[in-house]
Amino acid sequence: MSWGTELWDQFDNLDKHTQWGIDFLEKYAKFVKERIEIEQNYAKQLRNLVKKYCPKRSSKDEEPRFTSCIAFYNILNELNDYAGQREVVAEELGYRVYVELLRYSQELKTERKMHLQEGRKAQQYLDMCWKQMDNSKKKFERECKEAEKAQQCYERLDNDTNATKADVEKAKQQLNLRTHMADENKNEYAAQLQNFNGEQHKHFYIVIPQIYKHLQEMDERRTIKLSECYRGFADSERKVIPIISKCLDGMISAAKSVDERRDSQMVIDSFKSGFEPPGDFPFEDYSQHIYRTVSDGTISTPKQEGMKIDAKTTVGKAKGKLWLFGKKPKGPAQEDFSHLPPEQRRKKLQQRIDELNRELQKETDQKDALIKMKDVYEKNPQMGDPSSLQPKLAETMSNMDRLRMEIHKNEAWLSEVEGKVATRGDRRHSSDINHLVTQGRESPEGSYTDDANQEVRSPPQQHSHHNEFDDEFEDDDPLPAIGHCKAIYPFDGHNEGTLAMKEGEVLYIIEDDKGDGWTRARRQNGEEGYVPTSYIDVTLEKNSKGAVTYI
Repeated sequence: MSWGTELWDQFDNLDKHTQWGIDFLEKYAKFVKERIEIEQNYAKQLRNLVKKYCPKRSSKDEEPRFTSCIAFYNILNELNDYAGQREVVAEELGYRVYVELLRYSQELKTERKMHLQEGRKAQQYLDMCWKQMDNSKKKFERECKEAEKAQQCYERLDNDTNATKADVEKAKQQLNLRTHMADENKNEYAAQLQNFNGEQHKHFYIVIPQIYKHLQEMDERRTIKLSECYRGFADSERKVIPIISKCLDGMISAAKSVDERRDSQMVIDSFKSGFEPPGDFPFEDYSQHIYRTVSDGTISTPKQEGMKIDAKTTVGKAKGKLWLFGKKPKGPAQEDFSHLPPEQRRKKLQQRIDELNRELQKETDQKDALIKMKDVYEKNPQMGDPSSLQPKLAETMSNMDRLRMEIHKNEAWLSEVEGKVATRGDRRHSSDINHLVTQGRESPEGSYTDDANQEVRSPPQQHSHHNEFDDEFEDDDPLPAIGHCKAIYPFDGHNEGTLAMKEGEVLYIIEDDKGDGWTRARRQNGEEGYVPTSYIDVTLEKNSKGAVTYI
């Protein structure tokens, strides 16, 4: 089975077949390249996923302690190792298969080109020999015809009695010349024919079979190389199977390490307070005051007034607490976002300034484009009228001026907000020092006192931090004033827990803004509520007037 003997006349088809073989090899190389990219992207996505869910161990408190968390992080580590094996597969495919295919493809192209050039040269040489033989044949045929004409001319003159001896002799010489040239062309034609037959036999029985044999060997080597690459493709995957199996075994071991009882005990260890549950409430006999008043014959007016104020304060505080943990009142939307808390207002203004700057940049680019177009029109009047761009240019300049004014206005509001935030930050530092937290009826030991007089008359004690039971067991004493404020704008105060105020009204500050944009205030008649911080001018001071009055 040889291409040289079986396909001696199929040069064009062999040319197409060998080209198809190289194209198929490159097609498979492209397939391997895309598979490598898939493996690399898969490994990259797995590593990003692991990085996203891995714990950030910036402090010891954030380290995983529960067995379920530790198991999950171990699974992430195994998954990271699995991603590394996918990268190994990609590297192996790239080195053993893809690079080898590219190198071998270039070798095949060079070799194929050389063999085809040899075949074309042999065919061209055979065609040249055939042309030489054909030319000699035609020349011999032409000389034979000329000799026949010379012979006929000589015979006609020889039989003509009127012809002179000189004419007959000249015709005879011409006949001998043509006959001699015909014999020479005959010999040349015979030689060329013999040479062509020899070259043709050599071409079809020696040269072409040898060239086609080389093409056949080249194509068979290409097929063998594809087989080796197919095997290498599978071996690259098989090499990492043991390590991938270990990764999967590690995931299963991590799943088996989860201990729900241990996690439950860790929850107890983490959040157990050590306190005993509260006991029963004691009976508080308020009739002692009535009997004591009847027996003494006097009425304690200051105490009643104090109790009145305490009741109002308690109601105000309750309303404030309900509103504080419920929905905040929403005022009407203002152009300068003054209805929002300071931080939200600052963000809104900054967003608006950024949008205006982007619009200004667009208008500036449009203006530059119009100016360039106008210059082009002025230099080349046939392209357009420069005055036709003037209205659009004027409109663009007007828009730019408008946007600059808007930016300036919003930047002024932003500067105002940032200045107030800085001022409130300084004031909040001083208020933290003077702020008094009421303890209620709870004693330092965690029990409750039965003495009603001690509840009303004892001054509130100062604590460094709030207790988790403060909201449930507050006493009736009003909060002390930590400063005063003056209303810059009027506020309706329709929502529950808010306090209405008029412009210029002076109020006591009993609780500073905690960052939500609201300040707790009190009138002189004891009415309390929340007012927008941006609507007032706050002044915090030590030993305020309100603190002395209500103690």
